Amino acid sequence: MSPNSNVEKRVRAKYPDIEIKKILLSQIFNKIGRGNISRQKDLIPSKNGVNLIVQKNVDNGYSGNFELGENRIFKAQSIIIGRQTGWVYYQPEKFMTTDGVLVLESDFQITDSQGLYLASAVNKQMGPFGYNNPVSVAKLKKLDIYLPFSSNGMIAFDYMEAYIKELEAERIKELEAYLVATGLNDYVLTDEEEKVLGHLKSGEIEWGVFKITDVFNITNTHNILKKDIVPDSGSTPYVTAGENNNGVSTCITYDLGKIERGNSILIAGKTMVVTYQPQDFFSNDSHNLSLNLRENNRYEKNTQLFLVSSLKAALFHKYEWGNSISSKKIKSDYISLPINNDKRPNYQIMSVYIKAIEKLVIKGVVEWKNKQIEATRDVANSD
Repeated sequence: MSPNSNVEKRVRAKYPDIEIKKILLSQIFNKIGRGNISRQKDLIPSKNGVNLIVQKNVDNGYSGNFELGENRIFKAQSIIIGRQTGWVYYQPEKFMTTDGVLVLESDFQITDSQGLYLASAVNKQMGPFGYNNPVSVAKLKKLDIYLPFSSNGMIAFDYMEAYIKELEAERIKELEAYLVATGLNDYVLTDEEEKVLGHLKSGEIEWGVFKITDVFNITNTHNILKKDIVPDSGSTPYVTAGENNNGVSTCITYDLGKIERGNSILIAGKTMVVTYQPQDFFSNDSHNLSLNLRENNRYEKNTQLFLVSSLKAALFHKYEWGNSISSKKIKSDYISLPINNDKRPNYQIMSVYIKAIEKLVIKGVVEWKNKQIEATRDVANSD
């Protein structure tokens, strides 16, 4: 039984005549475009600029706001597909994108819920595509997707709308139960956390610049190819270059002589994905870098998460596909960190700051969840 089978069962009860049928993607999206940005480094950041969408599997592909310049802009309510990755996202706002992204547009208006349903339908057909078989306009024009149809032969957009709203309502219930069970609904800041947030905001905390190699011991990981592993064969994470699920593709059993030390930071050499790995793990690529703090009494999760963010800020703009980071190049790179009176990294402030941010995020989630529950009740009461 699929995870969404209960949702589908409830919605089908309201729409008993629905039938799922095959249809050419090009019959829904009659325009298939492609981004024209080849050098992200040349873009000029702008707070009020246009959304930049790239090939990454988090944040809906969003990579910041930039001046449009002479770049092509795409309309809202479009769907993007990464050519090399097959990652699919619905875009509710206008955007620009890279030449590695294809854009599906239609002449008719859709709601956000319908857009999410359509994106999911497209995503389900992306299995054959990837780096060795990239998506193309020609391939998409021949691609079939599966959509709900009413008894009159028309696409059932009202069913899509109802399905997504029902799915959202179920996820909100699950979130509410999870927050209570884990104690994450407690988001009150301590005095120390409020003090650190205030000092950072006011600029009272002093920062220092350090060579990354002075802060970390850096080594290349081992190289364990996907074809050489047995997925789900053990309990040790097999970490790849993706951002989804903290880079963990599966858990395996393998040669312990090739295991990487946990409680460390991993930089995916080719994609610049930076993750904190709490457990010992196996790595898929020897281009990946494992970073272990030189001050080995500072191995604490929140500190590591702060360092992950700092490394991204220091390196993300510098390296990209085609100009990948390496253990040699990183020797010339620097990182900015809060410091103590001895001019050394202040790991305590880093840890407290991350805990405070975690609580603020949880507070936002709880408040959003409460609003959604009230909205769901209002809809239910009006039926």
